[in-house]
Amino acid sequence: MNHQLLIALLKSEVLPTTGCTEPGAVALATAYAAAALENSPEQIHVTVNPNIYKNGVAVGIPGTGKTGLHIAAALGALKKHPERQLSVLEGVTAEELAQAEEMLRQKAVQVQVDESKAGLWIDLRMTAKNNASRVIIAGSHTNVVQVEYNGQCLLDRRHAAAEDRVDNRLVLRGDVRIADIVAAIEAIPVDELAFLLDGVTMNLAAAEAGISGKLGMGIGAAYDEMVKNGLLAEDMVIAAKKLTAAAADTRMSGENIKIMSSAGSGNHGITVILPVYAVAGQIHAHQERLIRAIALSHVITVYIKIHTGNLSALCGCAVAAATGASAAIAWLLDGDIRAVEAAMKNMIANLTGMICDGGKVGCALKLSTAAAAAVESALLACRQVVVPSSNGIIADTVERTVENLGKVSNPGMLETDKVILDVMLDNRGFF
Repeated sequence: MNHQLLIALLKSEVLPTTGCTEPGAVALATAYAAAALENSPEQIHVTVNPNIYKNGVAVGIPGTGKTGLHIAAALGALKKHPERQLSVLEGVTAEELAQAEEMLRQKAVQVQVDESKAGLWIDLRMTAKNNASRVIIAGSHTNVVQVEYNGQCLLDRRHAAAEDRVDNRLVLRGDVRIADIVAAIEAIPVDELAFLLDGVTMNLAAAEAGISGKLGMGIGAAYDEMVKNGLLAEDMVIAAKKLTAAAADTRMSGENIKIMSSAGSGNHGITVILPVYAVAGQIHAHQERLIRAIALSHVITVYIKIHTGNLSALCGCAVAAATGASAAIAWLLDGDIRAVEAAMKNMIANLTGMICDGGKVGCALKLSTAAAAAVESALLACRQVVVPSSNGIIADTVERTVENLGKVSNPGMLETDKVILDVMLDNRGFF
């Protein structure tokens, strides 16, 4: 496996983000559209596919105390800084928030769902006086494929080759085995992977904020309190649950704190990094081992997402990010390749079926559960405890098991995804 391609993959998939990536992508689209107009936007019409809506409708927007895609769209248009990418909503001022709220009161922002669009799709139309602009983002959160100004096409990549992110993923396609990935991560000079420590610093800061501020549902803070009161011992499992939940508490409540994402998701980044960090701390692992373990966690997460899709009815934090973390923890605990593969099989056997019902503060509970399962699955795997082949979707090889997981996701749960969205719309009284 080409080491430089693997590093390029990591650098394209491991990116900082402020706030949830789905509202961030909508804000990015409005920022691009507003930048093309001379005057302040008067009307914004956003059409998204079901998964963007599902993951953005109830999640906190950084620095606003508000939730949802409407406020994100308005703020992106006011910020007008598309070069900031998924950090476009960073540093919202009181004046910008007041302007955005007024736009919402005037019903200047409309959001609708196009159920015919799969994957990731945002179609943004904006008007200002006699001018109009349009931006389409598709495939991934920052992949702008079309820009129009007054009907004139300024950019059209709808039929071009996929963006760099997808191209970088080619290194994991084909007949790549998990053993190949492990061997490559072990062989790369550690200084070329050291940039991944930025994610530890970033996501750990989010966890600490969640605990000290009792943010979101306060799950991380509750675990911290139970440890201090002697109700729980801070072993590997509890340490992983506490940090992971606390960082999710911070992110999903809309705190203005950066998160290092993985495979296009901030919650994935939390789940990829913090359980591995927690175990490394418990066993006093050398920094080089931690760096390689985090690299392995990221890469296996992307490997799984290639099969399941970027957005689906399955909770990606559970079936992808936590599975990557479990594989990395097994490796960190000096497990051989069989233990790494066994940890992945245990995770897929255990958590497949956990649904994604949108981004929200309650995600911290799911991330906490996934983090605990990641540690436990790795510990069991290192003791040769693994779900046997032919149990449900578990196949003879871990690669075929991941393929089966992908089939469960798509086409298996497409109808489930529609039902989840219908229930969410009913709950919120929309449409």
